[in-house]
Amino acid sequence: MVALLLVLFTLATTYLVAARLTTPRRAVVATLLLLGGLGFLRRVPQFLNDIGATGLLLIVVCLLVRAQEKPGSRALAVLPLAALAAFYLRYGVMGTLVAVVIAAVLAYGPRAWLAQGRRLALCAGVFVAGLVPHFVYATEVTGSPLGLILSATERAGRSYVGDGLVYYVSVFPYRLAGDLGAVVMAAGLWGLGAALRRRRRHQERPHDRRRVFLGLTAVLTFVVLGVATDGEPRFVYLSVALLTVLGVQTLAEAAGRWSATVLTAVAALAAVTVPATAQYVAHAATPGPHAQHLSTVAVARQLASDRPCLLVTGYEPDLGWYSGCDAVTYGQYRRMPPPSGVEVSLVLFERGRLQPGPDSLRRLIGGRATTTRTIRTEGSLGTATVITLRSSG
Repeated sequence: MVALLLVLFTLATTYLVAARLTTPRRAVVATLLLLGGLGFLRRVPQFLNDIGATGLLLIVVCLLVRAQEKPGSRALAVLPLAALAAFYLRYGVMGTLVAVVIAAVLAYGPRAWLAQGRRLALCAGVFVAGLVPHFVYATEVTGSPLGLILSATERAGRSYVGDGLVYYVSVFPYRLAGDLGAVVMAAGLWGLGAALRRRRRHQERPHDRRRVFLGLTAVLTFVVLGVATDGEPRFVYLSVALLTVLGVQTLAEAAGRWSATVLTAVAALAAVTVPATAQYVAHAATPGPHAQHLSTVAVARQLASDRPCLLVTGYEPDLGWYSGCDAVTYGQYRRMPPPSGVEVSLVLFERGRLQPGPDSLRRLIGGRATTTRTIRTEGSLGTATVITLRSSG
């Protein structure tokens, strides 16, 4: 029920924001394209906070546009509430918020924002004050106000800094939005480029700064998150939504008097794409993760314990959640000090990922006494081998 409400909230927000930034008809097309996108629709059946956070981030973007384009607007007074809601729903949006702020400064200029000195100061003050509970909790848990955010970044399953950006470049735009959405997103980038060229030549059209803001927010989100963490389509739903809105606007303007016909054709194709993509998700995309979960969940439930426990695995979200234990990757375990008074188990799957080889495994064990057991599963990962280290405390 919560997942459904988050999806409906984000889709409704996409329409409302797109209608305010473009027109209601173009907003319908943009919303259909977002819903039919492969990267979005395949995550709808899962309980993920990325979808709801995207809706809140769209509100943040819309409020920033309103703050600049409507003199005397109180948008900056409301903005911290949407930003804080997005943050507390998903800490990972902090990188996206940084990208949004940078894009706003570049698109509208520092002077335009400094001209709203009091409103801007109040906005920043409320936002920082709203983060205090998080900072207090993070300090208690990690010893640092930024500990939780930095910990989330360190947990990224990346091979090197920037491989997330390489991933986004390699999958852009099909894996993010599907065939039809990919064309529209590419048109959105074209629209951004055209607005930037006009700006450089001092030939700005009405709302060009808005286009630059939307486009730069999308691009900078790819860059910031691509450098800070690993690549996942669900991390950049905001970029997909903004480039889709910008792309629909660009296509409509390029079509001129044929814009209604072009948008009707795109909307019709999008309406067909939604059930087609849903069928693909149901019969091709979903079975793979489901088969994997048959392995991870079965093992996690057998390892559930009331005592302090730590699982070292390549599947830490599933094993940590269903076992009730803390869970880290093998890379994180190598960098952390040996835990005291905690039962540590190394979980290796027959066909698992991100697992150490024999030599590396021996170094991780470090000569400590162990007990080993196997857990057979019906999932795609096969039999699990659990090596439990004797507690050091």
